[in-house]
Amino acid sequence: MANSQTKAPAKAKKQGFQGVRAAFWIIVLCFIAGVCFYEFVLGNPGNFQGGDNANAPLPGNLLGTIYKGGIVVPVIITLLFTVIALSVERGLALRTANGKSSLVKFVANVKAAVSAGDMAKAQQLCDKQQGVVGNVVTASLKAYSEMENTPGLKKEQKVSKIQQAHEEAVQLEMPTLQMNMPILATLVTLGTLTALFGTVVGMIKSFAALAAGGGGDSLELSTGISEALVNTASGILTSWCAVVAYNYYSNKIDKLTYALDEVGYTIAKTYEANHTEEA
Repeated sequence: MANSQTKAPAKAKKQGFQGVRAAFWIIVLCFIAGVCFYEFVLGNPGNFQGGDNANAPLPGNLLGTIYKGGIVVPVIITLLFTVIALSVERGLALRTANGKSSLVKFVANVKAAVSAGDMAKAQQLCDKQQGVVGNVVTASLKAYSEMENTPGLKKEQKVSKIQQAHEEAVQLEMPTLQMNMPILATLVTLGTLTALFGTVVGMIKSFAALAAGGGGDSLELSTGISEALVNTASGILTSWCAVVAYNYYSNKIDKLTYALDEVGYTIAKTYEANHTEEA
């Protein structure tokens, strides 16, 4: 019986969108989109004097100015698009993980049902909720039921096994919750470093123009400074979006995990309170 209890979480049924496991293809698609955006939107001839993107941008034209940021710009755009894509992906996955109704309401209802000893109602709530939350609580309820029908174990051992089943179910679901979060965390730093690289490249061009001397190099000087500033601004925007997305979803995962632990603790303590004698 103990072995079947241990394996119970592995049978949890997956419902809905679980996330994109092959994040590499998201990055590839974002790179293609970034290059196309750079060439056809930012590099549109209409953004430049004389209708040629080899010329200076039209006065006040932001798209043309960003285009002049150089070869680093499409890389930063790729990073920004990746942050946006993964933010949407994580949002959809965590929405599925939370289930169909309010997490706070579900936790309160399950705790009330378990405290009242109505395990059937608690299971109905899990079936209705679905998602990661429903799967984990179902595993705990199943362990509760199995321990009631398992002779030869002390009450403390049975409570421990209920807690173990809950922890195993949580660990089984954690990869779904944490999927692609390390990539978002990496993009926080990568955006800043790429911006710094682009800034340095732009400043190198500016100092090279200064070293050449003469008023004829003023265009190259301004181009280099523009490239440096554009890359700095773009990289900061990318890192800003990445850090906001990462912290937001990390907080949601922490809240979900805490809610699961709260329900698991309630189920274990209810068993302990309702079974005063050793099995």
